[in-house]
Amino acid sequence: PAGRELALVLRRRSVSGLKALTEAHLGRKSPLTSLAGEIGWLAPTRGEPVTNLPQRITSKAGLGAASIALLFAAVLGFAIASTQSANAQTFTVLYKFNGSAGANPYGNVVLDGSGNIYSTTANGGSFNKGVVFKLDSAGTETVLHNFNGTRGSLPLAGLLRNTDGALFGTTWSGGSSGEGVVFKLSKSGGETILHTFAGGTTDGASPWGGLIQDSDGNSYGTTNAGGTSNWGTVFKISKSGVETVLHSFNGGQSDGEFPYYTNLVRDSEGNLYGITSAGGGDNRGVVYKLNKSGKLTVLHSFLGGTNDGCTPYGTPVMDADGNLYGTTYKCGSANEGVIWKLAKNGKETVLHNFTDGSSDGAYPYAGVIMDAKGNFYGDTAYGGSSNDGTVFELNNKGKLKVLHSFDGTDGASPIGGLIQDSKGNLYGTAYAGSAGNYGTVWKLTP
Repeated sequence: PAGRELALVLRRRSVSGLKALTEAHLGRKSPLTSLAGEIGWLAPTRGEPVTNLPQRITSKAGLGAASIALLFAAVLGFAIASTQSANAQTFTVLYKFNGSAGANPYGNVVLDGSGNIYSTTANGGSFNKGVVFKLDSAGTETVLHNFNGTRGSLPLAGLLRNTDGALFGTTWSGGSSGEGVVFKLSKSGGETILHTFAGGTTDGASPWGGLIQDSDGNSYGTTNAGGTSNWGTVFKISKSGVETVLHSFNGGQSDGEFPYYTNLVRDSEGNLYGITSAGGGDNRGVVYKLNKSGKLTVLHSFLGGTNDGCTPYGTPVMDADGNLYGTTYKCGSANEGVIWKLAKNGKETVLHNFTDGSSDGAYPYAGVIMDAKGNFYGDTAYGGSSNDGTVFELNNKGKLKVLHSFDGTDGASPIGGLIQDSKGNLYGTAYAGSAGNYGTVWKLTP
C-alpha cells in the first residue's frame, strides 16, 4: 500500500525520497519550502498520508475520567465572522495562521473550561520548526512555545491537557538523537523533555500520534519507526519520565506495522486499542488490542478491495458496549476510504463508503467521534463542493450528511480529528487554505 511505501521512506529518514514519492502521487504541496533535515513542506495530497488525532470518548470503558472531562470541557462562543449553510449549520473561522506564529496544523485541538483552544502547528514559529499555541475566546493567538530542533521539531499531533493545565505532546523529529521527543509544557510555559527517542531495536522513533494518560499520570503512545523490526512501537512513559516499550510491531498475519496518525484508546481494565496502517493477513492494516501483560491480539485485518477498507489512519472510538469505530484512508467501493465498526465479538461492518463529489468526502485521516445519541462526526481531506475537504455527520441510522465543504478561503485539507463541546459544537483545524495557505482553526455548530 502507498502508506507502507511512505513508511519505508520515513523509516530511512530520506527527505529526498519522501518528496519524490509524494509528488508522484499528489498534486498539492505546501507553500513552505523544504526545511533542512525536516519534512515541513509535505502537504496532504491524494494517495499519501500526513497525520491525525484524539477525540471525544463516550465509552464508560474508554479513557480515564480526568481525560474525558478535559475533552468535554464547555466552550464559550467566538465573536468572529462566520458562514451559514443552507441546512442552518454555522461555520466559523476562529483563526487564520500567518506563518510567523505557526503554520499548517496537523493535529486536533483541546479546550479548557474558559473556552481557550490549544494545539500545535507542524511549521512556522521563530525557527520554522513548529509551535504550541493558545487561542482565546476573543480569537487572539498566543505562541506558548517555539520548537528549535534540539528540543523537538515538527509536532504532527495535537496535545493532551491534564487537570493541572499542563500540556503534553510529541514531535516527529528533533531532540538529541533526531528521532523525536515527548514533551510537557507547564501552565506557566516551561518546557520539559520527558523522553528523547533513540530509535534502534530497543526504542521507538518518529511518533506520528499524540498521547493518552491514565489516572496515575502515565502517558501512552505509539511511534511509527524503531523497535525490533523498525516497524514502530507502543510505549509508556511514567509520570517521572521513565519510558517502557510495551510492544514492538513485527508485521505478518498476527501483528501490525507502522501506526500512523493515531492515538491509543484505553479501557477501564487498562487494555490498549489501536490501529496500524499496514500488517495483518493482507498487509492492509489492523485493529489490535494490547493487554496489560503486553500480549497483542489482532482483532481485525483489513482486506481492502471494494468490500472493506485498507490503510487505516486515525484514532478509534469505543462505545459503552466495547464496540470500536474508525476510518480507513483508502479502499471501499470507490477506493476513497470507509467508516467501519468492529463489534466486540470481532465482526466488522462497513458503515459508509466515501465516494467523493459535492455530497460526500474522500480520504479521511482522523477517524470519527461519537455523541451520546450514537451519531458520528469526522472530516475528510478531500471531497465536498470544492474538493478541499469536508466535515461530515453519519447519523445513527447510517445516513451521511456533509455539514461543511471547505473552499480554500476558510481552510483546506482538514486532517486532525474533531472534538465536541457540551453544546454540540464541533472544533477542528485545516492543514492548509486561507491567506498564505497556512491553515485555520474553525468551529461548526450543527
